[in-house]
Amino acid sequence: MRITLKQLAVFVAVARHSTVTRAAQELNLTQSAASMALSDFERQLDCLLFDRIGKRLQLNDLGRKLLPQAINTVAHANELEDLARGHGDKVGSLKIGASLTIGNYSMPPLIAAFMRQHPQCQLSLDIANTSHIIAALEHFELDVGFIEGFCHAPNLEVIPWQQDELVVFAAPSHPLAQKEQLNEADFANAEWILREAGSGTREIFDNAVIGRLPHLNVLLELGHTEAIQRVVASGLGIGCASRLSLTEALASNTLTLLPTPFWNLTRQFFILIHRQKYRTYGLEQFISHCVST
Repeated sequence: MRITLKQLAVFVAVARHSTVTRAAQELNLTQSAASMALSDFERQLDCLLFDRIGKRLQLNDLGRKLLPQAINTVAHANELEDLARGHGDKVGSLKIGASLTIGNYSMPPLIAAFMRQHPQCQLSLDIANTSHIIAALEHFELDVGFIEGFCHAPNLEVIPWQQDELVVFAAPSHPLAQKEQLNEADFANAEWILREAGSGTREIFDNAVIGRLPHLNVLLELGHTEAIQRVVASGLGIGCASRLSLTEALASNTLTLLPTPFWNLTRQFFILIHRQKYRTYGLEQFISHCVST
């Protein structure tokens, strides 16, 4: 059996994109060359690695078992090639995933600083909610993830990163904003504008508040913090979001904070990496950069 790196690279790319066409584009191959490499790979293994569903290819159980080793083998080969060419300290390309608060507010300056240190690197940032980032890491679609919720996936390593604080806010004209002092009972009839289920922000909020109020009236669920801020600023309901996301709105007095010392709304940000993921030089450098900044 003679498995080639080309076959492995095509296998990994097809697993990532679910189509031979997009895999070929990523690898700068013709579609026929990519199809032939995948067919030869499956023929040498004497088994199919994908379920063919129309024009899409979905990894089957065996394909999912082989994918981590294939990814790591390709990564090892790329590093070996860089060492031979005298570029062993080259970062290369990284696929980064971040949940919304981190992706929109914490990650951009970190990425900018890292790219100034490593101008030849190629970074991509996928911003989505926590559950999406976890799923993408489990399927090896990302090299590293940063989340603001909890992760219970046993195949992902969870590294504590930064502390964050959620705050409750309202428009300055909201009745709760007019009160000199607030207690927990004041929120019993409040109408909430919140993030969707599956987001890290919503998970922390639910854990802190559900059970403390007799009834939680969620008037509206939105997928973006900025949209929540705009709705609340218009006078509809109250919201809860990371203090990081409210800097401009608080400075312009578009929104005001509602003190809630009776709820524990502090949270931990986490770095996630698949336990079977080979940590390239570039990946180690990026994680170190984020931890030390």
